[in-house]
Amino acid sequence: MPIRTLIVDDEPLARRRIIQLLAATPDFLVQGECSNGTEAVAVLSGAAPLDLVFLDVQMPDLTGLQVLQQLGSSVLPLVVFVTAYEHYTLQAFEAHAVDYLLKPLDPDRFTHCLAHVRQRLAQQQTGYLQQQLTALLATLPERTMPAESFPTQVLIKQPGRLYFVPTEQVQYVEATGNYVTLYAQGEPHVLRSTLSQLVRQLDPAQFLRIHRSLIVNTRYLKELRPWTHGEYLLTLHDGTHLTSSRRYSEDIQQFLNQFLS
Repeated sequence: MPIRTLIVDDEPLARRRIIQLLAATPDFLVQGECSNGTEAVAVLSGAAPLDLVFLDVQMPDLTGLQVLQQLGSSVLPLVVFVTAYEHYTLQAFEAHAVDYLLKPLDPDRFTHCLAHVRQRLAQQQTGYLQQQLTALLATLPERTMPAESFPTQVLIKQPGRLYFVPTEQVQYVEATGNYVTLYAQGEPHVLRSTLSQLVRQLDPAQFLRIHRSLIVNTRYLKELRPWTHGEYLLTLHDGTHLTSSRRYSEDIQQFLNQFLS
């Protein structure tokens, strides 16, 4: 009998990657995709039976943990958490025997995870899994993922060394292809990542996306000037000038609204 699977992730590329990896395993049947936590709650609350859900931890509307809280462990299938960063929540997942995957997904680790899923389902440990999920939910506050849940540092990998850049020191981030450059205290730090992957690690209360290739730390904003076609010219305290795109003008306006009476 196929293992009925749901994929929940707000990034289309991440969902596609899981589908590609599952394509080599005919015993797993993808029965649906959700692009946010609200959709996931609706699907998982429905009558269609599911055996497994790949659940993204960090999503813009409801986090993976908030999805669990809204549903309760009694209606959940086996859960595999998917996350872009290794943070304290992973310790809770491990302590309660809930499997997880780190982005970008490693094929060998993914294969090991599927073997773990098969073993759990074969042993029919549904009651045990519900106990573990109940224990996990009990460790979470009533409203999860406050600001402190975001990493306070970004790991930079360079040949021969690894080092950290505090997020509070990051003035802005610029993307070029599969690389992003973090500008912190005037120094550039290059990281192999996409901007969509990195933005999930940054507190949206502090970092504002102003362009498909630019994120700015609002703490370093000095001035905004309306530009052409709904764009803005942003000036940082160190004199750096950045230009927003029309696509993100609404986000900038929402940011400004909090200061307007």
